[in-house]
Amino acid sequence: MEYVYAAMLLHSAEKEIDDKAVTAVLKAAGVDADSARVKALVASLGGVDIAEAMATAVAAPAAAAAAPAAASAAAADEAPAAEAEEEEEEAGGFEGLGSLFG
Repeated sequence: MEYVYAAMLLHSAEKEIDDKAVTAVLKAAGVDADSARVKALVASLGGVDIAEAMATAVAAPAAAAAAPAAASAAAADEAPAAEAEEEEEEAGGFEGLGSLFG
């Protein structure tokens, strides 16, 4: 995760994200930088618009958080009927299994 944070910090500072810069940020943070991981990170970010990726990543949790809230409101209206049906099903399903265990 430190490697990604280093790249985000460099992006935020409007600096070039290259092997040397990422390694310098990691070393400044007290992390022993693995050159293979640094090279892999820099290579994977080559064609990525980091600003767009960060904006998308920030928007996704907000949208995901809103969906369950809306679903819970709809489910609250249906809950009493669903609970009654579940109780009937449970009673019917366990009677047959109950005979197996005496």
